[in-house]
Amino acid sequence: MADVAWSNEHPAEIGVGLAAVGRPAYINVGRAEDLGADRSVETLRARAEALLDAAYAAGVRYVDTARSYGRAEEFLAGWLDARGFAPGELFVASKWGYAYTADWRLDAEVNELKELTAPQLRRQLAETRALLGDRLSLYQIHSATIESGVLEDASVLSQLAELRASGVEVGFSTTGPAQAVTIDRALELGAFDAVQSTWNLLERSAGPALARAHEAGLRVIVKEGVANGRLTPHGAPDELRAVADLLDVGPDAVALAAIRARPWVDVVLSGAVTPAMLADNLRAREVVWDEGLEERLAELVQEPAAYWRERGSLAWS
Repeated sequence: MADVAWSNEHPAEIGVGLAAVGRPAYINVGRAEDLGADRSVETLRARAEALLDAAYAAGVRYVDTARSYGRAEEFLAGWLDARGFAPGELFVASKWGYAYTADWRLDAEVNELKELTAPQLRRQLAETRALLGDRLSLYQIHSATIESGVLEDASVLSQLAELRASGVEVGFSTTGPAQAVTIDRALELGAFDAVQSTWNLLERSAGPALARAHEAGLRVIVKEGVANGRLTPHGAPDELRAVADLLDVGPDAVALAAIRARPWVDVVLSGAVTPAMLADNLRAREVVWDEGLEERLAELVQEPAAYWRERGSLAWS
């Protein structure tokens, strides 16, 4: 299945990710304008709950979080409890492997630390279970890479197999210019139900590997669909803005519509921090993808190494 293939027959579901509302600092362009100055725990808790309410009202049934997203799991758990959601009513995905270390500071030198080890999995799974309980649908390795060795760690794989046997799906997320290598190695193992990777109008290199994952039966989730704000009104290239104006939607909606049209994508995540931003993202549902859009926006593609260098230079704010 070629990466350039697209279809409007079965557009991907839009889910909501909580990376940007579970902690005061993140790496989104325009975050100060989107989130404002008040980053207190209670303000962000209220923001997360309002976002989740709006998402559910709009038909969103997939929620993504992680141990490293500050208090995101806690906020989600409180919202689920308060509204009486039973296990299975929402698809709840979380991730292990990074620990949040910023202590709710905006000026922290280090915001999270990565440790893809069996003890970390054991510890963080217990923490996730304490908050989400039987509502956990999918547990993923956070930013697996070949270099980390996590895909060759027998103890990690054994624990994940036990979790999988208990009825929870297991998966992995990827990062960096060699995402495809990680995906293909994971497919060789046959140990996973889902993969979450970066794919957007700027960075398309993982597409063929994600198509192979889809063909192998894995759930394919796409993150960073608006490139950490670089494909939103805060930073969209002129050509994307022109297309968005023509379609009478925002550049974020066009960017997400491009992903929804990939026949190998099951879920594309919105990283909205307000109900209004989510509503703008959800307008991707109105966009009918066609060859003209495909060709016009093809020029936005960057070399993977250049894309990831730019992403790595974005400041936490």
